[in-house]
Amino acid sequence: MVSRFWRIVFAVTGWHIAASVCYYAIYAGTPLFQDAFGLSGFRVGLVISALTLGYAIFLLPFGVATDRFGERRTLTVGLAGLALGMLLVAVAPTYWLFLAAVFLLGSMYGSATPGTNKAIFDQINAERHHRAIGIKQIGPTVGSAIGAVIITGLAGRFFWQFGFLVAGGAGLVTTGVFFVVYRRASQGDTTAPDFRGLLSNHAYVVLLLVGVCIGAAFYTTVGYTVLFIDKSIGATVATGGLVLASVQVVNSASKIGVGMLADILPGTPRARTSAMLVVQAAGGGVLFLVLPVTETPLTAGLVFAGLGVFVLGSSGLYYSCISTLVGDEKLGAASAAGQLAMTVSGLFAPPTFGYLIDASGFGAAWSFLAGLSFVAAGLGLAVVFEIV
Repeated sequence: MVSRFWRIVFAVTGWHIAASVCYYAIYAGTPLFQDAFGLSGFRVGLVISALTLGYAIFLLPFGVATDRFGERRTLTVGLAGLALGMLLVAVAPTYWLFLAAVFLLGSMYGSATPGTNKAIFDQINAERHHRAIGIKQIGPTVGSAIGAVIITGLAGRFFWQFGFLVAGGAGLVTTGVFFVVYRRASQGDTTAPDFRGLLSNHAYVVLLLVGVCIGAAFYTTVGYTVLFIDKSIGATVATGGLVLASVQVVNSASKIGVGMLADILPGTPRARTSAMLVVQAAGGGVLFLVLPVTETPLTAGLVFAGLGVFVLGSSGLYYSCISTLVGDEKLGAASAAGQLAMTVSGLFAPPTFGYLIDASGFGAAWSFLAGLSFVAAGLGLAVVFEIV
C-alpha cells in the first residue's frame, strides 16, 4: 500500500509537472516564435512579460480562491485553463493574438503555487514539510525539461507549433486524471485573507524582496538559455533544448536534496532554511559572472547545471522559508503573495535582459542577473540573523 504521504505528494507533483510543461513551453520556444514572427530580442522579452503578467495578476485571486474553496477545485480549473491556453498559442495567426494566448496561459498558472503549497502544508506532517515541498517543486523543473525536449525536438521533425499541441492535449488528459485521483482536499476558509497582517511581518516582507531577485534570475535564465546556446555558443536549437532540459533535471535533484537537508539540519526552521537560501543565491551570482566566458555547449551546460543547483533551484527553499514565517491558516495567501513577488520581476527582467543583449551583448546581460543574485543573498542574511 502506498502511504498517505506519497499519495498526496505524487498527485500534487504530477499536477505540477503537467502544468509546468504547458507554462514553460513558452520559454523553450523563444527561438521558434522569434523566427516565426520575426521578433527582436526586446519583443521576445515582451512575450515572457505577457506570460508573467497573466501569472502575476491572477496569483492573488487564485490564492484567495484556494483558501476559500480548497485546492482540488482551483487546481483542476487551473490545469484545464493551461491546456486550453497551450492550444490557443499553437493556432494564433499573428504576434498580437499570440501575446493574448500567452497571457491566458500565464493567468491559469497562477493556481499552481497556492494550490500545491496548501495541499502539502495542510495534509503532510510538519516534520516532513520541507522534503515534501522539495519533491513537489521538481514539478516546474521536470515539466520545463519535458517541455524543452517536446517543443524543440518536435519542431525539427514536424512544424514549430506541433509540440505546443502535444503539450495541450497532455494537459487535458492530466486534468481529468487529477480530478479523479485527488479526492482529499482542505475544507477551505470563508474568511478574507489578512494581507495587511502579512505585510506587518517585516521578515516576510524582506523575503518578498528576496523573491523578486531570485525570480528575475529564474525566469530570465530559463527564457534565454536556448537563445544563448543558439546565438552566442553557435549550437543548434535542439542542443539548447537539451541543455535547458539537463539544467532542470539537476535543478530537480537539488530541490529534493535541499528539502531533505532543511528537515534534518540543526537550528531553528527559520535560521536553517534562510541560511541555505543565502548560499544558493550567492552561488548563483558567481556562476552568472562565469557564464559569458564559456565557448562550447559542454562548458556552458556545466555552468547552467551549476545554476540549476544554486539560484535556479532555490524556489522550493523559498517557500519553505515562507512557511516558517506565517501560520498555516495564512499559507495560501502568503504563498500566492510570495510567488507574486517572484513573478513581478518577470515583468521587467526579461525585457531588460533582452535590451542589454541588443545593446552590449550577453556579458552585460548575465552580469545584471549576477547583481540581483548577490542582492538576494544580502537580504537573506537579514532574515537569518533576525535583523528584521
